[in-house]
Amino acid sequence: MTEDLSPAERYAAARIRAAEEATALAPFRAMYEFELDPFQIEACQSLEAGKGVLVAAPTGSGKTIVGEFAVHLALQQGRKCFYTTPIKALSNQKYTDLAKRYGPEKVGLLTGDNSVNSEAPVVVMTTEVLRNMLYAGSQSLLGLGYVVMDEVHYLSDRFRGAVWEEVIIHLPESVTLVSLSATVSNAEEFGDWLDTVRGDTDVIVSEERPVPLWQHVMAGRRMYDLFEEETDHGGRGPGRREVNPELARLARMENQRTYNPKDRRRGKMVREADRERERRQRTRIWTPGRPEVIERLDAEGLLPAITFIFSRAACEAAVQQCMYAGLRLNNDEARARVREIVEERTSAIPSEDLHVLGYYEWLEGLERGIAAHHAGMLPTFKEVVEELFVRGLVKAVFATETLALGINMPARSVVLEKLVKWNGEQHADITPGEYTQLTGRAGRRGIDVEGHAVVLWQRGMDPVGLAGLAGTRTYPLRSSFKPSYNMAVNLVQQFGRHRSRELLETSFAQFQADKSVVGISRQVQKNEEGLEGYREGMTCHLGDFEEYARLRRDLKDRETELAKQGAAQRRAAAATSLEKLKPGDVIHVPTGKFAGLALVLDPGIPAGRSNGHRGFEHHDGPRPLVLTAERQVKRLASMDFPVPVEPLERMRIPKSFNPRSPQSRRDLASALRTKAGHIEPERHRRQRAAAADDREIARLRTELRAHPCHGCDEREDHARWAERYHRLQRDTRQLERRIEGRTNTIARTFDRIVALLTELDYLRADEVTEHGKRLARLYGELDLLASECLRDGVWEGLSPAELAACVSALVYEARQSDDAVAPKVPTGKAKAALGEMVHIWGRLDALEEEFKINQAEGVGQREPDLGFAWAAHQWASDRTLDEVLREAEMPAGDFVRWTKQVIDVLGQIAAAAPREGSTVAKNARRAVDALLRGVVAYSSVG
Repeated sequence: MTEDLSPAERYAAARIRAAEEATALAPFRAMYEFELDPFQIEACQSLEAGKGVLVAAPTGSGKTIVGEFAVHLALQQGRKCFYTTPIKALSNQKYTDLAKRYGPEKVGLLTGDNSVNSEAPVVVMTTEVLRNMLYAGSQSLLGLGYVVMDEVHYLSDRFRGAVWEEVIIHLPESVTLVSLSATVSNAEEFGDWLDTVRGDTDVIVSEERPVPLWQHVMAGRRMYDLFEEETDHGGRGPGRREVNPELARLARMENQRTYNPKDRRRGKMVREADRERERRQRTRIWTPGRPEVIERLDAEGLLPAITFIFSRAACEAAVQQCMYAGLRLNNDEARARVREIVEERTSAIPSEDLHVLGYYEWLEGLERGIAAHHAGMLPTFKEVVEELFVRGLVKAVFATETLALGINMPARSVVLEKLVKWNGEQHADITPGEYTQLTGRAGRRGIDVEGHAVVLWQRGMDPVGLAGLAGTRTYPLRSSFKPSYNMAVNLVQQFGRHRSRELLETSFAQFQADKSVVGISRQVQKNEEGLEGYREGMTCHLGDFEEYARLRRDLKDRETELAKQGAAQRRAAAATSLEKLKPGDVIHVPTGKFAGLALVLDPGIPAGRSNGHRGFEHHDGPRPLVLTAERQVKRLASMDFPVPVEPLERMRIPKSFNPRSPQSRRDLASALRTKAGHIEPERHRRQRAAAADDREIARLRTELRAHPCHGCDEREDHARWAERYHRLQRDTRQLERRIEGRTNTIARTFDRIVALLTELDYLRADEVTEHGKRLARLYGELDLLASECLRDGVWEGLSPAELAACVSALVYEARQSDDAVAPKVPTGKAKAALGEMVHIWGRLDALEEEFKINQAEGVGQREPDLGFAWAAHQWASDRTLDEVLREAEMPAGDFVRWTKQVIDVLGQIAAAAPREGSTVAKNARRAVDALLRGVVAYSSVG
């Protein structure tokens, strides 16, 4: 080809090659066996030019190459590079990769509970660790040239997202930031903000998957393509994608009703023939079982596969089902290799713990090439599954969605059992962003020609809706940034109040809020034009109709107010009647899900004693714990009692009664039905409505009748225009309040936090007090509660195990609340200290309400959860793993994770506690030593 060029063109090409070879990118590209993609080259060139970069690209596209180039540049320039990730497992993986490439002497690791070569020029860490270093003014920041923020889209996470913005805002100006994100639809907006706070930042967006993705639906014995045409590889080909008509036909067939009332008028033979035809059609449609799915994928050459199931128990059950079905995906040679790797990786685990951890059942699944992967597993077990999957020795993994968060486990196929998951509050449809994240695992770069996403057919499935999920490739990045108590004292300590306020105004949250104000302002202008038209429509020739409409509204508002007062009085009467209940009272629950006969087990009166609701006090009136006639033990709420309740009968509750025992509940419920099943509850008589005797209502009705507009023939027409006018005026005022509210929102929240901290003597103007300096060292959701406990000496004199139990209440949060039984807590000093912690939280909660600090908005202190106190106490008291897990009724992985979080906070408390005249610091360190043993100590690098 060069022979065709003129001498001048050959000279120009040679100069370009020489210039490229002189860059840092040339030797970096030579380190890889494959050619870099255009978006990777563009981002690396921007970095070498001294600019920051935001790279938004699909999962598996190789974004981390750009982060690795930042590492390469830092080492070449003799500067430091910090590589941050959102989770420890990702940090461990990246540390291993970089140590292999650059040597372990040049790479370090810092996570919440681990430190390896922390002064190395390249350090991999979780984002929280970097945030804490910035606030502490760590010496490790000297010489820092680059920071890579992997999975930066985490800043939309409502629990941890603020940390990413804190780091971006507070990094020194001299540091070049490399932000790596999943494909988001507002990358340019995020890039504009980065440009504002970090300086020159290039935004590089790639929406092209490195491996084409095919979408399928598996129904019965067939696997159908989701889209009709064959030219479009996951959205990369030309033309509009149409839903496969066969799938649409299946959906219509399944949705046909099995019974039609008109059938009664037809002959019996005709009806039976119809049903038989329908049965034959329906035999084509069913949801295939898990072993059947894996066998089908194996037959089609689509393994290895990850099947996402949004339940830990279901992941374990899936492995068992495949084993019972006799599924074997490995030959003898692979089985032997699996056993060798597993035994090597788990050699540190004491043999007495192996049975407790379900080791042998887990190993049998691995040898067959089948495994589960979820947060309830021991970290060591999860890492072994990841390693075997990448090596091709495990071919079918059943996982929860946590696996999709950045772990390097690509597969040929991804299977989604359902398109609905539990989000912590309710079952909700997965979003397009979640679908993209999950299916992004399909297709291994450099191995597979194409990836496959398979959705299992479910009753009521809408293929068009699924196509919408699969076709929407992006989702917007929304800031979840909120100031916290720890953030406030650290900012004031470093910058003073005024400068801190200005810094918070530069957050992405405020940037997005300010941009949204423009659209709201336009809507206000449109509304004002509409109000003019409505005003004309309600004009009446007899008088001022606006005044008449106001009288009508006042009358309606007064009637509503009286109705609310009546309801409040009935609730108060009901609450009073609940306070009189005693254990053994038989009552009739008037309404709600558990309406009917019930036996009071515990009246649930707020008298500062344990009640099973994650704490020691009720804050919303009595909440009786009852046994229903249907054998259910439930904690009822005030809404179940709209009217007062009276005991119908009395019963003795056996001392042996155990609310967790089905037999015990069955026997007592049977006795309840025998004793009181025949008693009819008294009907509550409704009282005369207060509106009938209200003077204000009488006055308004008189004025209304006397008004000139009352006699207008077109009165109701005018009234409809007046109602529209009023509604639009109300909406306009709300929009104006939103404009007012969105301007300086973050700063106003900061002001309220500062005011509360000043009240508690953590701050005095720009001065941070000794109490404030202690709070600055405490990071976590309950930072202020921990600081107040140290201040009040709540933990003084506690043993290490008792202190561990108390600290667990600061970190633990139950996955699902269990109102039926109070959490088991250690007795003695620990119980008293936990009770005092809940009391302090109640005081802080009241203060937050006074200062308008709203927990619902993600600011403030949640109630401490005592559900892990017993497990932490027993483990720190040297009990065996078998005993602790059996009593805690908790998976090993959850136990290890919560224990490590307790260890992390104990370390913070040891650093923050007073040095003189206090036992807390010493006992916190001893508690860490007591907890860091067995399964907790041998859980991998991270």
